[in-house]
Amino acid sequence: MKQQKRAGFSSSFGVLAATLGSAVGLGNIWKFPYLTGANGGAGFLLIYLLATLLVGLPVMIAEITLGRRAKVNPISTMQQLAPRGQPWWLVGVIGLVAAFLIVAFYSEVVGWVFAYIVKAIDGSILSSDRHVTEAAFASLISNPLQALLWQWGVLLFIGGILMLGVTKGIEAIAKKLMPLLFLLLLLLCAVSLSLEKASAGLAFLFRPDFSKLTGAVVLTAMGLAFFKLSVGMGTMMTYGSYFRDDQNIPLTTLRVMAADLGVSLLAGIAIFPAVFTFGFAPSAGPSLVFITIPAVFSQIPMGQVLMVVFFILAAVAATGAMLSLMEVPVVIFHERLGWSRRKATLVTMLSLAALGSVCALSNSTLAGFTLFNLNMFDLFDFVSSNIFLPIGGIAIALFAGWAWGKDNFRQAISNQGRLHNGALANVLLFLLRYISPVLILLVMLKGLQVF
Repeated sequence: MKQQKRAGFSSSFGVLAATLGSAVGLGNIWKFPYLTGANGGAGFLLIYLLATLLVGLPVMIAEITLGRRAKVNPISTMQQLAPRGQPWWLVGVIGLVAAFLIVAFYSEVVGWVFAYIVKAIDGSILSSDRHVTEAAFASLISNPLQALLWQWGVLLFIGGILMLGVTKGIEAIAKKLMPLLFLLLLLLCAVSLSLEKASAGLAFLFRPDFSKLTGAVVLTAMGLAFFKLSVGMGTMMTYGSYFRDDQNIPLTTLRVMAADLGVSLLAGIAIFPAVFTFGFAPSAGPSLVFITIPAVFSQIPMGQVLMVVFFILAAVAATGAMLSLMEVPVVIFHERLGWSRRKATLVTMLSLAALGSVCALSNSTLAGFTLFNLNMFDLFDFVSSNIFLPIGGIAIALFAGWAWGKDNFRQAISNQGRLHNGALANVLLFLLRYISPVLILLVMLKGLQVF
Protein backbone atom coordinates (compact mmCIF):
# COMPACT_ATOMS: atom_id res chain seq x y z
CA MET A 1 0.00 0.00 0.00
CA LYS A 2 1.33 3.42 -0.91
CA GLN A 3 2.45 5.51 2.04
CA GLN A 4 0.84 8.93 2.65
CA LYS A 5 4.07 10.50 3.85
CA ARG A 6 7.07 8.88 2.30
CA ALA A 7 10.70 9.84 2.75
CA GLY A 8 12.81 10.83 -0.23
CA PHE A 9 16.11 12.40 -1.20
CA SER A 10 16.12 16.09 -0.30
CA SER A 11 18.55 17.55 -2.86
CA SER A 12 19.93 16.99 -6.33
CA PHE A 13 23.39 16.36 -4.90
CA GLY A 14 21.89 13.84 -2.48
CA VAL A 15 20.25 12.04 -5.40
CA LEU A 16 23.53 11.94 -7.32
CA ALA A 17 25.62 10.88 -4.31
CA ALA A 18 23.27 8.09 -3.24
CA THR A 19 22.82 6.74 -6.77
CA LEU A 20 26.56 6.87 -7.41
CA GLY A 21 27.13 5.15 -4.07
CA SER A 22 24.91 2.29 -5.25
CA ALA A 23 26.80 1.95 -8.54
CA VAL A 24 30.29 2.17 -7.03
CA GLY A 25 31.49 -0.95 -5.26
CA LEU A 26 34.59 -3.03 -4.64
CA GLY A 27 34.57 -4.01 -8.32
CA ASN A 28 35.58 -0.43 -9.16
CA ILE A 29 38.71 -0.85 -7.08
CA TRP A 30 40.08 -3.98 -8.72
CA LYS A 31 37.83 -5.66 -11.30
CA PHE A 32 37.19 -2.82 -13.72
CA PRO A 33 40.81 -1.58 -13.93
CA TYR A 34 42.14 -5.11 -14.31
CA LEU A 35 39.65 -6.09 -17.03
CA THR A 36 40.42 -2.88 -18.88
CA GLY A 37 44.15 -3.55 -18.89
CA ALA A 38 43.89 -7.27 -19.61
CA ASN A 39 41.47 -6.85 -22.52
CA GLY A 40 43.02 -4.16 -24.67
CA GLY A 41 43.23 -0.97 -22.64
CA ALA A 42 41.76 2.01 -24.46
CA GLY A 43 40.10 -0.24 -27.06
CA PHE A 44 38.23 -2.09 -24.31
CA LEU A 45 37.22 1.22 -22.75
CA LEU A 46 35.61 2.34 -26.00
CA ILE A 47 33.63 -0.90 -26.26
CA TYR A 48 32.63 -0.60 -22.61
CA LEU A 49 31.33 2.94 -23.14
CA LEU A 50 29.33 1.87 -26.19
CA ALA A 51 27.96 -1.13 -24.29
CA THR A 52 26.97 1.12 -21.38
CA LEU A 53 24.97 3.35 -23.73
CA LEU A 54 23.25 0.32 -25.28
CA VAL A 55 22.85 -1.94 -22.24
CA GLY A 56 23.41 -0.44 -18.80
CA LEU A 57 22.21 3.14 -19.11
CA PRO A 58 18.79 2.47 -20.76
CA VAL A 59 17.88 -0.14 -18.12
CA MET A 60 19.10 2.15 -15.34
CA ILE A 61 16.97 5.02 -16.66
CA ALA A 62 13.96 2.72 -17.01
CA GLU A 63 14.36 1.28 -13.51
CA ILE A 64 14.69 4.70 -11.85
CA THR A 65 11.79 6.09 -13.90
CA LEU A 66 9.48 3.25 -12.87
CA GLY A 67 10.44 3.70 -9.23
CA ARG A 68 9.84 7.45 -9.24
CA ARG A 69 6.50 7.10 -11.02
CA ALA A 70 5.10 4.68 -8.42
CA LYS A 71 7.03 5.93 -5.34
CA VAL A 72 6.76 2.56 -3.62
CA ASN A 73 8.90 -0.56 -3.23
CA PRO A 74 9.83 -2.67 -6.31
CA ILE A 75 7.10 -5.32 -5.86
CA SER A 76 4.37 -2.70 -5.39
CA THR A 77 5.81 -0.62 -8.24
CA MET A 78 5.38 -3.42 -10.74
CA GLN A 79 1.91 -4.22 -9.38
CA GLN A 80 0.82 -0.61 -9.59
CA LEU A 81 2.13 0.10 -13.09
CA ALA A 82 1.48 -3.27 -14.79
CA PRO A 83 -1.63 -3.86 -16.91
CA ARG A 84 -4.31 -5.56 -14.82
CA GLY A 85 -3.82 -9.28 -14.32
CA GLN A 86 -0.21 -9.46 -15.57
CA PRO A 87 2.27 -10.91 -13.06
CA TRP A 88 5.03 -8.29 -13.48
CA TRP A 89 5.25 -8.05 -9.67
CA LEU A 90 7.46 -11.13 -9.89
CA VAL A 91 10.22 -8.80 -11.17
CA GLY A 92 10.20 -7.21 -7.72
CA VAL A 93 10.41 -10.63 -6.10
CA ILE A 94 13.41 -11.48 -8.29
CA GLY A 95 15.07 -8.25 -7.11
CA LEU A 96 14.37 -9.14 -3.48
CA VAL A 97 15.89 -12.62 -3.84
CA ALA A 98 18.88 -11.27 -5.78
CA ALA A 99 19.56 -8.61 -3.13
CA PHE A 100 19.53 -11.25 -0.37
CA LEU A 101 21.88 -13.57 -2.28
CA ILE A 102 24.30 -10.79 -3.17
CA VAL A 103 24.48 -9.33 0.35
CA ALA A 104 24.93 -12.85 1.76
CA PHE A 105 28.34 -13.21 0.06
CA TYR A 106 29.25 -9.55 -0.54
CA SER A 107 28.98 -8.72 3.17
CA GLU A 108 31.69 -11.30 3.82
CA VAL A 109 34.07 -9.61 1.35
CA VAL A 110 33.25 -6.22 2.88
CA GLY A 111 34.03 -7.77 6.26
CA TRP A 112 37.49 -8.65 4.98
CA VAL A 113 37.97 -5.01 3.91
CA PHE A 114 37.04 -3.69 7.35
CA ALA A 115 39.28 -6.29 8.98
CA TYR A 116 42.16 -5.12 6.80
CA ILE A 117 41.73 -1.54 7.99
CA VAL A 118 42.58 -2.83 11.48
CA LYS A 119 45.41 -5.00 10.13
CA ALA A 120 46.81 -2.03 8.19
CA ILE A 121 46.73 0.16 11.30
CA ASP A 122 48.55 -2.38 13.49
CA GLY A 123 51.05 -3.15 10.70
CA SER A 124 50.59 -6.91 10.81
CA ILE A 125 50.22 -7.18 7.00
CA LEU A 126 52.95 -4.70 6.07
CA SER A 127 55.45 -7.04 4.41
CA SER A 128 57.11 -7.25 1.02
CA ASP A 129 57.08 -11.04 1.33
CA ARG A 130 54.03 -12.31 -0.56
CA HIS A 131 54.02 -15.47 1.58
CA VAL A 132 53.41 -13.34 4.67
CA THR A 133 50.48 -11.49 3.09
CA GLU A 134 49.06 -14.74 1.70
CA ALA A 135 49.24 -16.34 5.15
CA ALA A 136 47.51 -13.32 6.74
CA PHE A 137 44.62 -13.50 4.27
CA ALA A 138 44.31 -17.28 4.60
CA SER A 139 44.26 -16.96 8.38
CA LEU A 140 41.40 -14.44 8.21
CA ILE A 141 39.10 -16.34 5.85
CA SER A 142 39.75 -19.76 7.43
CA ASN A 143 38.96 -18.60 10.96
CA PRO A 144 35.20 -19.19 11.37
CA LEU A 145 34.80 -16.85 14.36
CA GLN A 146 36.63 -13.96 12.67
CA ALA A 147 34.75 -14.48 9.40
CA LEU A 148 31.37 -14.40 11.15
CA LEU A 149 32.15 -11.49 13.47
CA TRP A 150 33.41 -9.23 10.69
CA GLN A 151 30.43 -10.07 8.48
CA TRP A 152 27.96 -9.47 11.30
CA GLY A 153 29.75 -6.24 12.17
CA VAL A 154 29.28 -5.00 8.61
CA LEU A 155 25.58 -5.91 8.65
CA LEU A 156 25.16 -4.10 11.98
CA PHE A 157 26.97 -1.02 10.64
CA ILE A 158 24.88 -0.83 7.45
CA GLY A 159 21.69 -1.63 9.35
CA GLY A 160 22.39 1.21 11.78
CA ILE A 161 22.59 3.68 8.90
CA LEU A 162 19.39 2.34 7.32
CA MET A 163 17.52 2.75 10.61
CA LEU A 164 18.18 6.49 10.41
CA GLY A 165 15.99 6.59 7.31
CA VAL A 166 16.38 7.73 3.71
CA THR A 167 17.28 11.40 4.23
CA LYS A 168 19.20 11.25 7.54
CA GLY A 169 20.71 7.83 6.81
CA ILE A 170 21.32 6.89 3.18
CA GLU A 171 21.48 10.40 1.71
CA ALA A 172 23.43 12.00 4.55
CA ILE A 173 26.07 9.26 4.54
CA ALA A 174 26.35 9.22 0.72
CA LYS A 175 26.89 13.01 0.63
CA LYS A 176 29.86 12.57 2.95
CA LEU A 177 31.31 9.34 1.57
CA MET A 178 31.35 10.10 -2.16
CA PRO A 179 33.52 13.27 -1.90
CA LEU A 180 35.77 11.38 0.55
CA LEU A 181 36.08 8.56 -1.99
CA PHE A 182 37.37 10.92 -4.68
CA LEU A 183 39.74 12.71 -2.28
CA LEU A 184 41.32 9.44 -1.12
CA LEU A 185 41.64 8.25 -4.72
CA LEU A 186 43.35 11.47 -5.79
CA LEU A 187 45.80 11.17 -2.87
CA LEU A 188 46.73 7.62 -3.85
CA CYS A 189 47.00 8.61 -7.53
CA ALA A 190 49.45 11.40 -6.69
CA VAL A 191 51.70 8.97 -4.81
CA SER A 192 51.40 6.22 -7.42
CA LEU A 193 52.21 8.49 -10.35
CA SER A 194 55.45 9.55 -8.63
CA LEU A 195 56.80 5.98 -8.69
CA GLU A 196 59.56 4.81 -11.02
CA LYS A 197 57.51 2.61 -13.37
CA ALA A 198 54.28 4.54 -13.29
CA SER A 199 54.33 4.69 -17.09
CA ALA A 200 54.17 0.87 -17.30
CA GLY A 201 51.06 0.83 -15.11
CA LEU A 202 49.41 3.54 -17.19
CA ALA A 203 50.31 1.70 -20.39
CA PHE A 204 48.67 -1.45 -19.02
CA LEU A 205 45.48 0.54 -18.42
CA PHE A 206 45.27 2.85 -21.39
CA ARG A 207 47.44 1.68 -24.29
CA PRO A 208 45.08 0.38 -26.99
CA ASP A 209 45.71 -3.19 -28.15
CA PHE A 210 43.08 -3.90 -30.75
CA SER A 211 44.41 -7.42 -31.33
CA LYS A 212 42.78 -8.38 -28.01
CA LEU A 213 39.30 -7.24 -29.08
CA THR A 214 37.68 -10.62 -29.71
CA GLY A 215 34.04 -11.61 -29.44
CA ALA A 216 34.63 -12.82 -25.90
CA VAL A 217 36.11 -9.43 -24.94
CA VAL A 218 33.07 -7.64 -26.38
CA LEU A 219 30.79 -9.85 -24.27
CA THR A 220 32.96 -9.14 -21.22
CA ALA A 221 32.56 -5.40 -21.84
CA MET A 222 28.79 -5.79 -22.21
CA GLY A 223 28.58 -7.77 -18.98
CA LEU A 224 30.64 -5.16 -17.16
CA ALA A 225 28.43 -2.37 -18.54
CA PHE A 226 25.35 -4.15 -17.22
CA PHE A 227 26.62 -5.22 -13.80
CA LYS A 228 28.57 -2.05 -12.97
CA LEU A 229 25.50 0.21 -12.82
CA SER A 230 23.72 -1.83 -10.15
CA VAL A 231 20.64 -2.59 -12.26
CA GLY A 232 18.33 -5.59 -12.46
CA MET A 233 17.97 -6.16 -8.71
CA GLY A 234 15.59 -3.46 -7.55
CA THR A 235 18.18 -1.10 -6.07
CA MET A 236 17.74 1.59 -8.72
CA MET A 237 13.96 1.17 -8.66
CA THR A 238 14.04 1.63 -4.88
CA TYR A 239 16.29 4.69 -5.08
CA GLY A 240 14.17 5.99 -7.98
CA SER A 241 11.16 5.94 -5.66
CA TYR A 242 13.03 8.48 -3.50
CA PHE A 243 13.83 10.80 -6.46
CA ARG A 244 12.28 14.25 -6.52
CA ASP A 245 9.65 14.86 -9.18
CA ASP A 246 11.74 17.60 -10.82
CA GLN A 247 14.91 15.48 -11.05
CA ASN A 248 16.18 15.10 -14.62
CA ILE A 249 16.62 11.31 -14.68
CA PRO A 250 18.55 10.93 -17.99
CA LEU A 251 21.01 13.69 -16.98
CA THR A 252 21.44 12.26 -13.47
CA THR A 253 22.13 8.75 -14.76
CA LEU A 254 24.63 10.09 -17.29
CA ARG A 255 26.47 11.87 -14.48
CA VAL A 256 26.41 8.70 -12.39
CA MET A 257 27.84 6.72 -15.31
CA ALA A 258 30.63 9.26 -15.85
CA ALA A 259 31.50 9.48 -12.15
CA ASP A 260 31.42 5.69 -11.80
CA LEU A 261 33.82 5.36 -14.74
CA GLY A 262 36.00 8.07 -13.21
CA VAL A 263 36.24 6.16 -9.91
CA SER A 264 37.27 3.00 -11.74
CA LEU A 265 39.95 4.71 -13.81
CA LEU A 266 41.33 6.63 -10.83
CA ALA A 267 41.51 3.34 -8.93
CA GLY A 268 43.52 1.86 -11.80
CA ILE A 269 45.85 4.86 -11.81
CA ALA A 270 46.28 4.53 -8.05
CA ILE A 271 46.99 0.80 -8.06
CA PHE A 272 48.76 -0.38 -11.22
CA PRO A 273 51.77 1.98 -11.37
CA ALA A 274 52.71 0.71 -7.89
CA VAL A 275 52.05 -2.91 -8.86
CA PHE A 276 54.31 -2.65 -11.92
CA THR A 277 57.01 -0.66 -10.12
CA PHE A 278 57.58 -3.49 -7.65
CA GLY A 279 57.24 -6.33 -10.11
CA PHE A 280 53.92 -7.87 -9.07
CA ALA A 281 51.42 -9.45 -11.44
CA PRO A 282 48.30 -7.29 -11.99
CA SER A 283 45.91 -10.15 -11.21
CA ALA A 284 42.27 -9.44 -10.40
CA GLY A 285 40.22 -10.20 -7.33
CA PRO A 286 41.07 -10.81 -3.68
CA SER A 287 44.65 -11.79 -4.50
CA LEU A 288 45.33 -8.24 -5.68
CA VAL A 289 43.50 -6.39 -2.92
CA PHE A 290 44.36 -8.53 0.10
CA ILE A 291 47.71 -10.07 -0.88
CA THR A 292 49.48 -7.93 -3.48
CA ILE A 293 48.47 -4.44 -2.29
CA PRO A 294 49.91 -4.85 1.26
CA ALA A 295 53.17 -6.13 -0.25
CA VAL A 296 53.29 -3.16 -2.63
CA PHE A 297 52.64 -0.55 0.07
CA SER A 298 55.36 -2.03 2.25
CA GLN A 299 57.91 -0.73 -0.28
CA ILE A 300 56.57 2.84 -0.55
CA PRO A 301 57.51 5.72 1.78
CA MET A 302 54.70 6.19 4.33
CA GLY A 303 53.40 2.87 3.06
CA GLN A 304 51.52 1.94 6.21
CA VAL A 305 49.59 5.22 6.23
CA LEU A 306 48.78 4.89 2.55
CA MET A 307 47.67 1.29 3.03
CA VAL A 308 45.24 2.43 5.74
CA VAL A 309 43.96 5.05 3.28
CA PHE A 310 43.51 2.38 0.60
CA PHE A 311 41.43 0.06 2.76
CA ILE A 312 39.33 2.98 4.07
CA LEU A 313 38.77 3.86 0.41
CA ALA A 314 37.66 0.29 -0.33
CA ALA A 315 35.34 0.35 2.70
CA VAL A 316 33.77 3.61 1.50
CA ALA A 317 33.15 2.11 -1.94
CA ALA A 318 31.60 -0.99 -0.40
CA THR A 319 29.37 0.92 2.03
CA GLY A 320 27.37 2.73 -0.67
CA ALA A 321 26.70 -0.52 -2.52
CA MET A 322 25.69 -2.33 0.69
CA LEU A 323 23.25 0.44 1.63
CA SER A 324 21.38 0.18 -1.66
CA LEU A 325 21.29 -3.62 -1.59
CA MET A 326 19.96 -3.87 1.96
CA GLU A 327 17.46 -1.07 1.38
CA VAL A 328 15.58 -3.30 -1.11
CA PRO A 329 14.33 -5.85 1.46
CA VAL A 330 13.99 -3.16 4.15
CA VAL A 331 11.56 -1.04 2.11
CA ILE A 332 9.67 -4.12 0.88
CA PHE A 333 9.14 -5.41 4.43
CA HIS A 334 8.33 -1.89 5.64
CA GLU A 335 5.69 -1.17 3.02
CA ARG A 336 4.33 -4.57 2.12
CA LEU A 337 4.05 -5.95 5.65
CA GLY A 338 3.35 -2.68 7.43
CA TRP A 339 6.33 -3.06 9.76
CA SER A 340 8.15 -0.08 11.22
CA ARG A 341 11.40 0.78 9.47
CA ARG A 342 13.33 -0.30 12.56
CA LYS A 343 11.65 -3.74 12.64
CA ALA A 344 12.09 -4.19 8.88
CA THR A 345 15.80 -3.38 9.21
CA LEU A 346 16.30 -5.71 12.18
CA VAL A 347 14.58 -8.62 10.40
CA THR A 348 16.68 -7.95 7.29
CA MET A 349 19.90 -7.87 9.33
CA LEU A 350 19.10 -11.08 11.20
CA SER A 351 18.00 -12.90 8.04
CA LEU A 352 21.17 -11.88 6.24
CA ALA A 353 23.33 -12.83 9.22
CA ALA A 354 21.84 -16.34 9.08
CA LEU A 355 21.99 -16.68 5.28
CA GLY A 356 25.37 -15.01 4.99
CA SER A 357 26.93 -17.26 7.61
CA VAL A 358 26.98 -20.18 5.16
CA CYS A 359 29.07 -17.99 2.84
CA ALA A 360 31.29 -16.74 5.66
CA LEU A 361 32.04 -20.34 6.65
CA SER A 362 32.71 -21.54 3.08
CA ASN A 363 36.47 -21.34 3.66
CA SER A 364 36.44 -22.98 7.10
CA THR A 365 33.69 -25.04 8.75
CA LEU A 366 31.75 -25.62 5.50
CA ALA A 367 34.83 -25.88 3.27
CA GLY A 368 33.91 -29.35 2.06
CA PHE A 369 30.24 -28.62 1.40
CA THR A 370 29.40 -27.92 -2.25
CA LEU A 371 26.41 -27.80 -4.58
CA PHE A 372 26.94 -28.11 -8.34
CA ASN A 373 30.69 -28.22 -7.58
CA LEU A 374 30.56 -24.75 -5.98
CA ASN A 375 30.89 -23.77 -2.34
CA MET A 376 28.11 -21.57 -0.93
CA PHE A 377 30.01 -18.32 -1.46
CA ASP A 378 30.62 -19.06 -5.15
CA LEU A 379 27.13 -20.53 -5.64
CA PHE A 380 25.38 -17.40 -4.34
CA ASP A 381 27.64 -15.26 -6.53
CA PHE A 382 27.00 -17.41 -9.63
CA VAL A 383 23.21 -17.65 -9.25
CA SER A 384 22.69 -13.96 -8.53
CA SER A 385 25.10 -12.66 -11.19
CA ASN A 386 24.31 -15.07 -13.99
CA ILE A 387 20.60 -15.80 -13.49
CA PHE A 388 18.66 -13.33 -11.33
CA LEU A 389 20.29 -10.06 -12.38
CA PRO A 390 20.11 -10.69 -16.15
CA ILE A 391 16.52 -11.92 -15.89
CA GLY A 392 15.64 -8.83 -13.85
CA GLY A 393 17.34 -6.53 -16.35
CA ILE A 394 15.62 -8.13 -19.35
CA ALA A 395 12.23 -7.98 -17.62
CA ILE A 396 12.62 -4.30 -16.69
CA ALA A 397 13.63 -3.41 -20.26
CA LEU A 398 10.68 -5.30 -21.75
CA PHE A 399 8.21 -3.88 -19.23
CA ALA A 400 9.30 -0.27 -19.75
CA GLY A 401 9.58 -0.70 -23.51
CA TRP A 402 6.37 -2.63 -24.18
CA ALA A 403 3.99 -3.40 -21.30
CA TRP A 404 3.94 0.00 -19.60
CA GLY A 405 3.15 1.89 -22.79
CA LYS A 406 5.21 4.41 -24.74
CA ASP A 407 3.03 7.37 -23.69
CA ASN A 408 3.52 6.58 -19.99
CA PHE A 409 7.27 6.24 -20.50
CA ARG A 410 7.53 9.52 -22.44
CA GLN A 411 5.50 11.41 -19.85
CA ALA A 412 7.58 10.03 -16.97
CA ILE A 413 10.94 10.61 -18.63
CA SER A 414 10.00 14.21 -19.52
CA ASN A 415 8.78 15.04 -16.00
CA GLN A 416 5.20 15.28 -17.29
CA GLY A 417 6.22 17.32 -20.32
CA ARG A 418 8.42 19.84 -18.50
CA LEU A 419 11.55 18.50 -20.23
CA HIS A 420 11.65 18.59 -24.02
CA ASN A 421 13.36 15.27 -24.62
CA GLY A 422 10.95 13.48 -26.95
CA ALA A 423 13.76 12.37 -29.29
CA LEU A 424 15.72 10.91 -26.37
CA ALA A 425 12.61 9.07 -25.15
CA ASN A 426 12.17 7.52 -28.61
CA VAL A 427 15.81 6.37 -28.68
CA LEU A 428 15.48 4.88 -25.19
CA LEU A 429 12.27 3.07 -26.13
CA PHE A 430 13.96 1.58 -29.19
CA LEU A 431 16.92 0.40 -27.11
CA LEU A 432 14.69 -1.02 -24.36
CA ARG A 433 12.51 -2.86 -26.85
CA TYR A 434 14.99 -4.28 -29.31
CA ILE A 435 18.64 -3.86 -28.25
CA SER A 436 19.17 -4.02 -24.47
CA PRO A 437 17.20 -7.26 -23.83
CA VAL A 438 19.05 -9.11 -26.60
CA LEU A 439 22.47 -7.95 -25.41
CA ILE A 440 21.68 -8.80 -21.76
CA LEU A 441 20.53 -12.25 -22.92
CA LEU A 442 23.91 -12.74 -24.63
CA VAL A 443 25.67 -11.73 -21.40
CA MET A 444 23.51 -14.19 -19.48
CA LEU A 445 24.26 -17.06 -21.90
CA LYS A 446 27.99 -16.29 -21.65
CA GLY A 447 27.77 -16.33 -17.84
CA LEU A 448 26.00 -19.68 -17.96
CA GLN A 449 28.77 -20.92 -20.30
CA VAL A 450 26.29 -21.77 -23.03
CA PHE A 451 28.93 -20.71 -25.54
